[in-house]
Amino acid sequence: MSSPAAKTSSRPPLLPAIMTAVQITRLAETDERLAWLGAAPDGRPLGTAFLWLPGSEIQLHVHPAERRTGVATGLLHDIAEVATARGLRTLQTEQIAYGSEGDHFCEALGFRRVLGLTYTRLNLTDVVAPLVDEVPGYRLVHWEGTVTDDLVETFVRARSAMDDMPMGEAINVTWPWDVARLHAVAEVVANRDETLCTTAALTTDGEMAGFTELVVPASGGGDAQHYGTGVLPAHRGHGLARWMKAAQMTRVRTRFPALTGLLADAADDNTAMRHINEALGYHPTHRTTIYQRDLT
Repeated sequence: MSSPAAKTSSRPPLLPAIMTAVQITRLAETDERLAWLGAAPDGRPLGTAFLWLPGSEIQLHVHPAERRTGVATGLLHDIAEVATARGLRTLQTEQIAYGSEGDHFCEALGFRRVLGLTYTRLNLTDVVAPLVDEVPGYRLVHWEGTVTDDLVETFVRARSAMDDMPMGEAINVTWPWDVARLHAVAEVVANRDETLCTTAALTTDGEMAGFTELVVPASGGGDAQHYGTGVLPAHRGHGLARWMKAAQMTRVRTRFPALTGLLADAADDNTAMRHINEALGYHPTHRTTIYQRDLT
């Protein structure tokens, strides 16, 4: 772990000149995240930045009163220098709302749009859960929280079902899954007092062919959030994703009667999932985009 080191940003060719003096401090780092603090000469904090590894996703946050003064540009300078030194070839933003200040910022600095996403919502108070036929040769199982011991190994193998999901031109860095990571994700949700609900499709020999996840708020009401749906390539084309999502919808409506909606998002290129959500009654709410900038 490196010790924090303060410096004033220099101006590499990647970005335009900084409009104001910004003190950039490298904060303590981990194997998964690098962090920066941008401050005024008097030490007043102005903004923060993060670079997530092993991918190249960046997050920039600047106090609204300090925007358009070069704070974000100063932070981005340092991120670009460090990322280049570490051998990264691109920087990729988190999801940014269309028409937002972040949207205009990325365009102004030469980032290009590489992925569009559409967010949708299913109104549980108005929509009747659709009847979806069972898929022959498969059965559904449901659990809450961490996966049960008898399914943990096949669930690890099934997680790769999302590795090839359509991502436009965005670089998709896949993370290896193991039992420890499965439990860690479930623990994070549990520590927020939320409920992780999983529905999975099993073959006749007990191997997992696909899964879908939903996180219910701690209150048990309001809107629940889909986390991911995936079907392994060998089992696609049979309607498993729609069957799993419809069955999960029916189950959570009974289990959590105070829920009013389900939230989902899908990449614009992921036509299969977008059609499934539309068929189940989801309606668009807003759009976001991911930007990318080459470092070489």
